[in-house]
Amino acid sequence: MGQRTARPPTAEEPDRHPLDVQVMRDGARRLLTADAEPPTADELSTLTSRLRGHIVVAVPDVETLAWAFPEDDVPRACALACCGEARMRLRLGDGETPAVRVATARRLARSVLALCDHYENLGGGESRGNAG
Repeated sequence: MGQRTARPPTAEEPDRHPLDVQVMRDGARRLLTADAEPPTADELSTLTSRLRGHIVVAVPDVETLAWAFPEDDVPRACALACCGEARMRLRLGDGETPAVRVATARRLARSVLALCDHYENLGGGESRGNAG
């Protein structure tokens, strides 16, 4: 089977800017840092929503980058598996108790960090010869 390449955006999906992995990482680390103060219920709700949004935006970008690599490429396979895991985590409910809500948010945060790693490892955010 031939190598897939990224396709140009259609009129329905305008040209997108690179992911801001620093912002994404900062939000995820807020929940994963060992010495961080636990978020309030409102903060946790906001962080969880933001993490879900990061995943929704990052998964298509990571997949597009991964598909440009040969089918037998290990980083491609790992990135696509991470995308599947992140999508699965999007289906998790928020949880009925504070402990479950925090655990769910932490799972989302780990997916965000992994997606950022794959995005960068596959060449996302690099200059593609565009002056700017």
